Amino acid sequence: MELSSVGTLSTLTQDGWPLGLGVRFAVDSEGTPIVCVNASNRQFSMDKRSTLHVQLEQSGSRSPQCTIQGSLDKPEERMLLKKFHSTFEKRFGKEVNEDFIYIVTVERVFQMEDFMEDGTWITSSDYKLANPDPLRDFAERIVEEINTHNMEDVRRFCNIFVDLDFQVSEAKMVWVDRLGFDMRLISPQNGIFEVRIPFPREVTDEKGVKSSFNGMSQLAWEVEKNYHAPDFKKVKQLKNITCRGH
Repeated sequence: MELSSVGTLSTLTQDGWPLGLGVRFAVDSEGTPIVCVNASNRQFSMDKRSTLHVQLEQSGSRSPQCTIQGSLDKPEERMLLKKFHSTFEKRFGKEVNEDFIYIVTVERVFQMEDFMEDGTWITSSDYKLANPDPLRDFAERIVEEINTHNMEDVRRFCNIFVDLDFQVSEAKMVWVDRLGFDMRLISPQNGIFEVRIPFPREVTDEKGVKSSFNGMSQLAWEVEKNYHAPDFKKVKQLKNITCRGH
């Protein structure tokens, strides 16, 4: 949610029809969405139930989605309203009318890793207690740099660190976080797969990511050249994205 700033807010209008509006939003420290809705779009019914749907593009290969179910509320406490108002203005760097500020009180969250995949329901308490990934602000840039300058290493990672019974012809990093990275790999005979390759240890900053990646790159090269025996457990779990002919 912190990586996105626009979503679709859906509510019931006064005549009972659902209405989805594109909105900008910010989140507070507990992940509560703060939205700005101008006067002409405030056609809400007495039923405050609403959803905020947000999606994030990852390396052009995957679109994780998050749908928050809750109620659209106007903070009644003056100090609380000021706090939400300040958070929104800080996020976008511009002044907005305090009267336009609303929050979506989170009841539960539905999360999907990509289109057409099964989703998972998350309770409001688990959502509020979740810790944002420390790499979130620069993960996209790191992925782009690696896919641009280290394609040979990325392909070698799949062939060395993953237990495959086929050869990978093309590979691409999709995302990176503190525990490892997600890869999209292609085999002309077998189809398209996604695999999760963990770091040797948890990383917390950009320096740690690059250090771990470089160390894994060197090890993969040595194993490929038979200079080093593979003394690590290979990843066995693959997710089939699509098969040839589909």
